[in-house]
Amino acid sequence: MTVVDERSKLASEVLARVEQENVEFIRLWFTDILGQLKSFAIGREELAGALEDGMGFDGSSITGFNRIEESDMVALPDPSTFAILPWRSGETHKVGRMFCDILTPDRKPYEGDPRYVMRRALERAKQMGFDHYYLGPELEFFLFKSDQAPEVLDRGGYFDLTTLDVGSDFRRDCVFTLRELGIPVEYTHHEVGPSQHEIDMRFADGLQMADNTMTYRIAVKEVAQKHGFYATFMPKPLYGENGSGMHTHQSLFRGDENAFFDPNDEYYLSDVAKAFIAGQLRHARELSALFAPSVNSYKRLVPGYEAPVYVAWSRRNRSALIRVPVYHPGKEKATRAEIRCPDPSCNPYLTFAALLHAGLEGIEKGYELPAPIERNLYDLTERERQQMGVDHLPESLGEAVEEMARSELVERALGSHIFSRYVDLKREEWLEYRVQVTPWEIQRYLPVT
Repeated sequence: MTVVDERSKLASEVLARVEQENVEFIRLWFTDILGQLKSFAIGREELAGALEDGMGFDGSSITGFNRIEESDMVALPDPSTFAILPWRSGETHKVGRMFCDILTPDRKPYEGDPRYVMRRALERAKQMGFDHYYLGPELEFFLFKSDQAPEVLDRGGYFDLTTLDVGSDFRRDCVFTLRELGIPVEYTHHEVGPSQHEIDMRFADGLQMADNTMTYRIAVKEVAQKHGFYATFMPKPLYGENGSGMHTHQSLFRGDENAFFDPNDEYYLSDVAKAFIAGQLRHARELSALFAPSVNSYKRLVPGYEAPVYVAWSRRNRSALIRVPVYHPGKEKATRAEIRCPDPSCNPYLTFAALLHAGLEGIEKGYELPAPIERNLYDLTERERQQMGVDHLPESLGEAVEEMARSELVERALGSHIFSRYVDLKREEWLEYRVQVTPWEIQRYLPVT
């Protein structure tokens, strides 16, 4: 079956389901380059035309999209992503949603569409013989009393199951909601910080997981609102506590074969896996402004709060940037690399695409993987780390953006359109932050004079 035939079949199934289940409105979803979910709704009578021709909209009002003189864009729904929104299912008429690919008026893929960036990365992997780029991100988040201040609901800790954990029912309802959206969940638990939680999705292929990550974030927020709470994916909302990360498990497959596994290697890692990890380590500083995209991200990426800042890999050491979980016999397909530096506020399409490109670059150019470091990197002095050849991530958004601005790899991964706009936006964000005068500065420096 051709791609066109498959799309036509899926479109027919969506139209039939809309009719059978009395779906009145369909929300068309896409993201701007910062990873903010955008949406507009159409009625069921418009759906057939939308699936065939797409729906026009003004792209000049979307962050990072076109200038006003080039504003006409087309949102083409992807019928494989159709789902009914559980938080609207109790109404008389149901509401569905589909992710969209953004096209230019002449129906070419729009280079400013983050979903297209992910598609291009996966196509490069396919050309190199890899059919699947499997991802399993673990998104952490905080649950607060409201969106007005970071006021915690409990004082629970890691894996706590006590009366302190008032989020148990909330997490249960999140699982039910995600399941209804077609997103299977592996497990849920209370995280290290007070009022901090984690719900882990089962792994999926690259584009689907980027879509699932966007869905996860809005679903968690919707469930929190129904419980009278506010969920935030802000990386570091609480001073003195751990921030929220998005540890991301990755593997490449050729058909059903895990290209990362080698039974004869001392680490059970293939040459492909080693080069892939080496690529991500070599380019980690350049990617930082994508996987840690905000001023606040770098308040999480500091030693002492379980966030990895040192560019190294390990099997058991969670202070390293990339961890390779220990192999268990019979679990060859589970061989994977877990990169621990991303945070859940990032644009998943751009982040996953850039991570894939960095790994593929390592494979293509035959990067050598250094020896693993099993010592706690936080316990080493800076001089000791330098002697071991261990670099560290940028310490601020400003430093990260300038690293990215010099990166040929990231420019190729994102395309010139998104690359230049993203750099400009992040430079503006850093400049705006630099001129702020914080309460900490007033308290510390006002008495000095």
